[in-house]
Amino acid sequence: MATTRVPRIAVALTGLALAAGVVAGCSSDTDSSSSSMTSGISSMPGMSSGTMAPAAGPVGPGCAAYASANPSGPGSVDGMATAPVATAAAANPELSTLTQALSGQLNPQVNLVDTLNNGQYTVFAPTNAAFAALPPATLEQLKTDSAMLTKILTYHVVSGQAAPDAVVGTHKTLEGQDVTVTGTPEALKVNTASVVCGGVKTANAQVYMIDAVLTPPAS
Repeated sequence: MATTRVPRIAVALTGLALAAGVVAGCSSDTDSSSSSMTSGISSMPGMSSGTMAPAAGPVGPGCAAYASANPSGPGSVDGMATAPVATAAAANPELSTLTQALSGQLNPQVNLVDTLNNGQYTVFAPTNAAFAALPPATLEQLKTDSAMLTKILTYHVVSGQAAPDAVVGTHKTLEGQDVTVTGTPEALKVNTASVVCGGVKTANAQVYMIDAVLTPPAS
Protein backbone atom coordinates (compact mmCIF):
# COMPACT_ATOMS: atom_id res chain seq x y z
CA MET A 1 0.00 0.00 0.00
CA ALA A 2 2.75 2.48 0.86
CA THR A 3 4.53 1.71 -2.43
CA THR A 4 1.34 2.49 -4.38
CA ARG A 5 0.57 5.84 -2.62
CA VAL A 6 4.00 7.44 -3.14
CA PRO A 7 3.70 7.76 -6.95
CA ARG A 8 0.14 9.09 -6.56
CA ILE A 9 1.31 11.76 -4.13
CA ALA A 10 4.17 12.68 -6.45
CA VAL A 11 1.78 13.02 -9.39
CA ALA A 12 -0.54 15.19 -7.32
CA LEU A 13 2.29 17.47 -6.26
CA THR A 14 3.49 17.74 -9.83
CA GLY A 15 -0.02 18.78 -10.92
CA LEU A 16 -0.18 21.46 -8.26
CA ALA A 17 3.19 22.83 -9.32
CA LEU A 18 2.06 23.02 -12.94
CA ALA A 19 -1.16 24.79 -11.94
CA ALA A 20 0.74 27.33 -9.86
CA GLY A 21 3.03 27.97 -12.82
CA VAL A 22 0.06 28.61 -15.12
CA VAL A 23 -1.53 31.04 -12.61
CA ALA A 24 1.76 32.89 -12.13
CA GLY A 25 2.18 33.17 -15.88
CA CYS A 26 -1.33 34.57 -16.33
CA SER A 27 -0.79 37.07 -13.51
CA SER A 28 2.48 38.21 -15.09
CA ASP A 29 0.81 38.63 -18.48
CA THR A 30 -2.05 40.62 -16.92
CA ASP A 31 0.32 42.93 -15.04
CA SER A 32 2.35 43.43 -18.21
CA SER A 33 -0.78 44.29 -20.23
CA SER A 34 -1.99 46.68 -17.53
CA SER A 35 1.41 48.36 -17.43
CA SER A 36 1.46 48.67 -21.22
CA MET A 37 -2.04 50.20 -21.26
CA THR A 38 -1.10 52.72 -18.56
CA SER A 39 2.04 53.64 -20.46
CA GLY A 40 0.05 54.02 -23.67
CA ILE A 41 -2.53 56.31 -22.08
CA SER A 42 0.19 58.46 -20.51
CA SER A 43 1.86 58.88 -23.88
CA MET A 44 -1.33 59.89 -25.72
CA PRO A 45 -1.38 63.54 -26.89
CA GLY A 46 -3.06 65.85 -24.41
CA MET A 47 -2.94 63.33 -21.58
CA SER A 48 -0.72 63.57 -18.52
CA SER A 49 -0.67 62.42 -14.95
CA GLY A 50 -0.69 66.02 -13.65
CA THR A 51 -3.26 68.80 -13.88
CA MET A 52 -2.73 71.44 -16.53
CA ALA A 53 -2.27 74.89 -14.99
CA PRO A 54 -4.41 77.76 -16.29
CA ALA A 55 -2.77 80.35 -18.50
CA ALA A 56 -1.10 83.03 -16.41
CA GLY A 57 -0.33 86.66 -17.11
CA PRO A 58 -2.16 89.95 -17.69
CA VAL A 59 -5.29 89.96 -19.83
CA GLY A 60 -7.10 92.67 -21.76
CA PRO A 61 -7.00 94.58 -25.03
CA GLY A 62 -4.29 96.99 -23.91
CA CYS A 63 -1.81 94.54 -22.41
CA ALA A 64 0.24 93.91 -25.56
CA ALA A 65 0.70 97.62 -26.21
CA TYR A 66 1.66 98.28 -22.59
CA ALA A 67 4.19 95.43 -22.55
CA SER A 68 5.66 96.64 -25.83
CA ALA A 69 6.00 100.22 -24.55
CA ASN A 70 7.43 99.08 -21.20
CA PRO A 71 9.51 95.97 -21.89
CA SER A 72 11.79 96.32 -18.86
CA GLY A 73 12.40 98.31 -15.71
CA PRO A 74 10.22 98.94 -12.66
CA GLY A 75 7.23 99.93 -14.80
CA SER A 76 7.26 96.71 -16.83
CA VAL A 77 4.94 93.84 -15.99
CA ASP A 78 7.86 91.90 -14.49
CA GLY A 79 9.15 94.96 -12.66
CA MET A 80 5.78 95.74 -11.06
CA ALA A 81 5.58 92.19 -9.74
CA THR A 82 8.49 92.84 -7.37
CA ALA A 83 7.08 95.93 -5.61
CA PRO A 84 4.07 96.55 -3.35
CA VAL A 85 1.13 98.03 -5.20
CA ALA A 86 1.42 101.77 -4.47
CA THR A 87 5.14 101.66 -5.26
CA ALA A 88 4.48 99.61 -8.41
CA ALA A 89 1.79 102.06 -9.55
CA ALA A 90 4.23 104.95 -9.15
CA ALA A 91 6.51 103.24 -11.69
CA ASN A 92 3.66 102.68 -14.16
CA PRO A 93 3.56 105.57 -16.69
CA GLU A 94 -0.17 105.04 -17.26
CA LEU A 95 -0.98 105.56 -13.57
CA SER A 96 0.84 108.78 -12.72
CA THR A 97 -2.36 110.74 -11.95
CA LEU A 98 -3.62 107.94 -9.71
CA THR A 99 -0.26 107.93 -7.95
CA GLN A 100 -0.57 111.66 -7.30
CA ALA A 101 -4.03 111.12 -5.82
CA LEU A 102 -2.86 108.24 -3.60
CA SER A 103 0.32 109.82 -2.31
CA GLY A 104 -0.75 113.26 -1.11
CA GLN A 105 0.46 115.11 -4.19
CA LEU A 106 -3.07 115.94 -5.37
CA ASN A 107 -4.43 116.58 -1.88
CA PRO A 108 -1.95 116.75 1.03
CA GLN A 109 -4.63 115.43 3.39
CA VAL A 110 -4.98 112.13 1.54
CA ASN A 111 -2.14 109.60 1.50
CA LEU A 112 -2.96 105.91 1.13
CA VAL A 113 0.49 104.63 0.22
CA ASP A 114 1.21 102.86 3.52
CA THR A 115 -2.28 101.34 3.59
CA LEU A 116 -1.99 99.91 0.08
CA ASN A 117 1.58 98.72 0.45
CA ASN A 118 0.60 96.60 3.45
CA GLY A 119 -2.07 93.97 2.96
CA GLN A 120 -3.50 91.96 0.08
CA TYR A 121 -5.63 93.82 -2.45
CA THR A 122 -7.29 93.95 -5.82
CA VAL A 123 -6.98 97.47 -7.23
CA PHE A 124 -9.07 98.85 -10.07
CA ALA A 125 -6.70 101.56 -11.25
CA PRO A 126 -8.00 104.39 -13.45
CA THR A 127 -5.49 105.34 -16.12
CA ASN A 128 -4.31 108.88 -16.80
CA ALA A 129 -6.81 109.04 -19.66
CA ALA A 130 -9.60 108.09 -17.24
CA PHE A 131 -8.73 110.97 -14.91
CA ALA A 132 -8.39 113.34 -17.87
CA ALA A 133 -11.98 112.53 -18.82
CA LEU A 134 -13.27 113.91 -15.50
CA PRO A 135 -14.74 117.41 -15.58
CA PRO A 136 -12.00 119.93 -14.69
CA ALA A 137 -14.15 121.23 -11.85
CA THR A 138 -14.23 117.76 -10.28
CA LEU A 139 -10.44 117.49 -10.32
CA GLU A 140 -10.17 120.90 -8.73
CA GLN A 141 -12.64 119.88 -6.02
CA LEU A 142 -10.62 116.74 -5.23
CA LYS A 143 -7.60 118.91 -4.42
CA THR A 144 -9.41 120.32 -1.38
CA ASP A 145 -12.20 117.86 -0.60
CA SER A 146 -10.27 115.10 1.18
CA ALA A 147 -13.39 113.17 2.20
CA MET A 148 -14.57 112.96 -1.40
CA LEU A 149 -11.12 111.95 -2.69
CA THR A 150 -10.74 109.26 -0.02
CA LYS A 151 -14.20 107.92 -0.81
CA ILE A 152 -13.42 107.68 -4.54
CA LEU A 153 -10.00 106.10 -4.08
CA THR A 154 -11.11 103.47 -1.58
CA TYR A 155 -14.04 102.59 -3.86
CA HIS A 156 -11.42 101.28 -6.30
CA VAL A 157 -9.86 98.83 -3.81
CA VAL A 158 -11.04 95.39 -2.68
CA SER A 159 -9.44 93.29 0.06
CA GLY A 160 -7.78 90.09 -1.16
CA GLN A 161 -6.22 89.27 -4.50
CA ALA A 162 -8.60 88.28 -7.31
CA ALA A 163 -6.93 86.88 -10.43
CA PRO A 164 -8.64 87.28 -13.83
CA ASP A 165 -10.22 83.83 -13.63
CA ALA A 166 -11.79 84.66 -10.24
CA VAL A 167 -12.56 88.38 -10.37
CA VAL A 168 -15.99 88.23 -12.00
CA GLY A 169 -18.68 88.89 -9.40
CA THR A 170 -19.64 91.44 -6.78
CA HIS A 171 -17.00 92.67 -4.34
CA LYS A 172 -17.17 94.90 -1.29
CA THR A 173 -14.68 97.76 -1.54
CA LEU A 174 -12.70 99.45 1.21
CA GLU A 175 -15.12 102.35 0.84
CA GLY A 176 -17.88 99.98 2.00
CA GLN A 177 -20.02 99.68 -1.11
CA ASP A 178 -19.91 97.09 -3.86
CA VAL A 179 -18.38 97.02 -7.32
CA THR A 180 -19.49 94.47 -9.89
CA VAL A 181 -17.13 92.84 -12.35
CA THR A 182 -18.63 91.25 -15.45
CA GLY A 183 -17.42 89.68 -18.70
CA THR A 184 -14.62 87.27 -19.48
CA PRO A 185 -10.91 87.57 -18.64
CA GLU A 186 -10.21 89.08 -22.07
CA ALA A 187 -13.13 91.54 -21.89
CA LEU A 188 -13.83 92.59 -18.31
CA LYS A 189 -15.91 95.49 -17.06
CA VAL A 190 -15.91 97.02 -13.59
CA ASN A 191 -19.33 98.58 -13.18
CA THR A 192 -19.40 100.49 -16.49
CA ALA A 193 -15.63 100.92 -16.88
CA SER A 194 -13.71 98.64 -19.23
CA VAL A 195 -10.52 96.90 -18.18
CA VAL A 196 -7.63 98.00 -20.39
CA CYS A 197 -5.18 95.51 -18.91
CA GLY A 198 -5.87 93.41 -15.85
CA GLY A 199 -4.32 90.77 -13.67
CA VAL A 200 -1.06 92.73 -13.46
CA LYS A 201 0.60 91.30 -10.39
CA THR A 202 2.48 93.28 -7.79
CA ALA A 203 4.09 91.97 -4.63
CA ASN A 204 0.80 92.23 -2.73
CA ALA A 205 -1.98 92.93 -5.22
CA GLN A 206 -3.69 92.29 -8.52
CA VAL A 207 -4.05 95.46 -10.60
CA TYR A 208 -6.71 96.10 -13.24
CA MET A 209 -6.15 99.27 -15.25
CA ILE A 210 -9.54 100.71 -16.20
CA ASP A 211 -10.64 103.41 -18.63
CA ALA A 212 -12.90 105.40 -16.28
CA VAL A 213 -12.91 106.68 -12.72
CA LEU A 214 -15.53 104.80 -10.70
CA THR A 215 -18.06 106.88 -8.79
CA PRO A 216 -19.38 105.44 -5.53
CA PRO A 217 -23.17 105.22 -5.41
CA ALA A 218 -24.84 107.90 -3.33
CA SER A 219 -25.14 106.69 0.26
